[in-house]
Amino acid sequence: MTRARHRLVALTAALLPGILAAQAAATAARSGVYFESYSFGTGLAFSRISELTIPISVTQRIGNRFVIDVGTAYASASVREANGSSTITHSGLVDTDIRATFGVIPGKVVFNLVGTIPTGATAVPDTTIPLFGATATDLLGFTTPSFGSGGGVSAGFASAFKMGSDWAVGTGASYRYGAGYVPVKGGSEMTPGGEIRARLGLEGPFGGGKYFRGALVFTTTAANDLGGGAQSTIGNRVLGYAAVSMPLGNSHLSLYGWEMRRLRAAPGTVSVPRGNVLAVGAKLDRPLSPKATLSPLLEFRHELTDAGAKMTLLGYLLRAGTDLRYRLSDRAAGVVQAQLAFGTLHDEGTSVSIMGPRLGLFIEWAR
Repeated sequence: MTRARHRLVALTAALLPGILAAQAAATAARSGVYFESYSFGTGLAFSRISELTIPISVTQRIGNRFVIDVGTAYASASVREANGSSTITHSGLVDTDIRATFGVIPGKVVFNLVGTIPTGATAVPDTTIPLFGATATDLLGFTTPSFGSGGGVSAGFASAFKMGSDWAVGTGASYRYGAGYVPVKGGSEMTPGGEIRARLGLEGPFGGGKYFRGALVFTTTAANDLGGGAQSTIGNRVLGYAAVSMPLGNSHLSLYGWEMRRLRAAPGTVSVPRGNVLAVGAKLDRPLSPKATLSPLLEFRHELTDAGAKMTLLGYLLRAGTDLRYRLSDRAAGVVQAQLAFGTLHDEGTSVSIMGPRLGLFIEWAR
């Protein structure tokens, strides 16, 4: 599966995070804790998947053109087998990203360089493979979908230009090189294929105080070298995102939707099947006081997978909950998150129920 879950990076990248970061506070730090757990009805090899994530990130702006970000996380995940005989677990740091953003033309063109330090898991026991596969499922959308790699470097640019008096167009492109590593203990070294990503975004206001944001992201990845002449392949991915926000009384309503299509892969020793993930949702930001904002949300997500001649439903998930944001001081804010998801997973003609919470506490500080 793709790394679609590292909190909508693929969705928002087209709208110039580097430029927006350069306009923010000189120093910002963020951390928190997220707990997610799903229980499954009978029919699968496992009965529960749980994950605890503690993300840590620091952003430092230097002058008017240069921004550096450092981010990592500690994650602990477990899968309980359906018969209750054993539980598969993994705990440790994930990879660490260091991002440098330089404003080539301030407010219009930025250059991004990202180095991934392999502080996460590599050469894991083969018994943990079911756990890693389950947390990477886009349908469930875990906060931490993958736990490590051999590291790598990516470089690219992003630009923004006015279109008319109020609208703006954003474009971007990047290339990622991944270093080789041994993913499974006792196995062969895998050398990831290079990845190219192109982005196009559009945003601006329209009638009655409404605001539109949209993005289109295309990703293509070369075959991974598995050693001994073996290769794994994945098809091109196309991701589209659109959101509309508008005032609603003294509140603010946001409607959004995104779809990721994974096309058929080139022939290889191991080929990732075609896939399609669709999500639509709504969020209402309602001020409770000058310091507190309540944000109830509702999201529906479903995923299709390749079954040979046609695509079949892998499952669907309906998520409801709320965020409570509280301004602790002029420099700090906290967010409490509580959500409940339920749905169905389809596996070889069997429908299995899914239910589970997502709970979070997040603190951010800036100066």
